Amino acid sequence: MSDFFNQIDKTRVPQHIAIIMDGNGRWAKQQSQERVYGHQFGVEAVRRVIEAAAEVGVKYLTLYTFSTENWNRPKAEVEALMGLLVKAVHDELEKLKKNNVRLKAIGQISDLPDHCRAELQRALDETAEDTGLTVVLALSYGSRQEMVEVTRRAAEKVRLGEWQPEDINVQNLSALMYDGELPDPDILIRTGGECRISNFLLWQLAYSELFFLPVMWPDFQKQDLWQVICQFQNRERRFGKTSEQVQTHL
Repeated sequence: MSDFFNQIDKTRVPQHIAIIMDGNGRWAKQQSQERVYGHQFGVEAVRRVIEAAAEVGVKYLTLYTFSTENWNRPKAEVEALMGLLVKAVHDELEKLKKNNVRLKAIGQISDLPDHCRAELQRALDETAEDTGLTVVLALSYGSRQEMVEVTRRAAEKVRLGEWQPEDINVQNLSALMYDGELPDPDILIRTGGECRISNFLLWQLAYSELFFLPVMWPDFQKQDLWQVICQFQNRERRFGKTSEQVQTHL
């Protein structure tokens, strides 16, 4: 395999990469194992992608860890996922701190079991001052619900007289999102061969470059991330302009 790391232009590394980590269950089935087996190996892939992102200078990495719809999965699988979350956060905390990685979380965090929230909050607090890569865990997250909450908050601001109706614009609504301080993702990656967004960052992905990969998440390697970044750097991002306009401003 080519060394994609050395092909990356380090002066044009994407700021923010978002990933839908799909394929854990199907990967486990291919190994004649239960679905939780795939999730366990998926944690290893998370470690690799955090390292890979940090090594090239990505500033923000958002991982779709557990969606609002995932609560509908079998109870045993949900409980196993919550246990894996607690264990992974606990086991990785010292390494995150050592590598100056800040951990954040978005979503309906109050829906998580108490022991999960406690372990997560400890990690958020202990890495809050770190200034390297920011890893954002999307937990009990659904983009439509996020937009409903933002709409309610905007309506409340108008009701209280803090905003006028004309203050409801893209910039102000973006600031009310769960991750309002973050730039929009430059790249969305979905593993597992599926080609859909699945209620993930619908507002924020308006101009993201999309990459749908056949590789199952437990098999995702550093080179897979670096190859996507190389391909991203060869794409022309026009944001509604013509190629000629973009070239003029280079």
